Amino acid sequence: MSELERWIGDYLGELRRQNASEMTLATYGVDLRQFLEYFSRGGLTPPPPAEFDVLELREWLAHLYELGLDKTTIRRKLAAVRSLFEHCLRRGVVQVNKAKLLATPRLPKRLPVVPTEEQTNSLIDAVAEGKLERPYPERDLALLEVLYGCGVRISELEGMNVDDLDLREGWLRVRGKRKKERQVPIPARALEALRRYIDCRRAAPREKAVFVNHRGRRLTARGAHKILRLYAVALAGDSSIHPHSLRHAYATHLLNAGADLRAIQELLGHASLSTTQKYTQVSLRELMEVYDKAHPRA
Repeated sequence: MSELERWIGDYLGELRRQNASEMTLATYGVDLRQFLEYFSRGGLTPPPPAEFDVLELREWLAHLYELGLDKTTIRRKLAAVRSLFEHCLRRGVVQVNKAKLLATPRLPKRLPVVPTEEQTNSLIDAVAEGKLERPYPERDLALLEVLYGCGVRISELEGMNVDDLDLREGWLRVRGKRKKERQVPIPARALEALRRYIDCRRAAPREKAVFVNHRGRRLTARGAHKILRLYAVALAGDSSIHPHSLRHAYATHLLNAGADLRAIQELLGHASLSTTQKYTQVSLRELMEVYDKAHPRA
């Protein structure tokens, strides 16, 4: 095992001890193994972390561009490598985090595409009315109601356990990034859908997950995404709707209704208010569209 590979393993182990999400561990694991493979090509032994120079790292970054990867993916891979070298810096293995000297690809400023209240409610109402015949309609409806009614991330929905639900008081305990917990109120319709689903939930023995698949095991984020996409295409004719669309809708519709931005930040589990503020831009855009259509001087 090369020294670089050993330190990659050490860093991933540290992430696991810090309670990083399974999604983070899996993504960083793939990115760092690809980084290792690039410097191991042709049977070469990759340089130890202390012997990397900026030129080699720039060569690796240029290789990512040559592969035709989009800038979002390149930024994520660069973040993984920077975090690895930052770990090595804390351990005294390197004196400087040279990955920080690489320029981060700039992304165009894009606002999230958010379904309107009418679009969102029409979709969920159609699911509730059973317009699409499915084997587990109570589960599917509860899934959509929680995504929109509680604004949770898809990874948070995947990790949700039955003992996280307080169906009597109407609260949901959510474990977010870095396992940071927050309490989110469950609105009336989501609460009703969850109660109906829990009453008929078919889980395998000792399975703690709220949402389970046809085998009674925890429903994966990918499985939940497929369920939502199926309904969105079949009932709304819209293949662009995904789980994060409902999280965006949750935040934007709360803001449009006059909710405080700080409160929305807490509900979403954002560490920084600046992350939440992008929803104000969505609201302003929608306001300008209304103005352009309605005002006689527009």
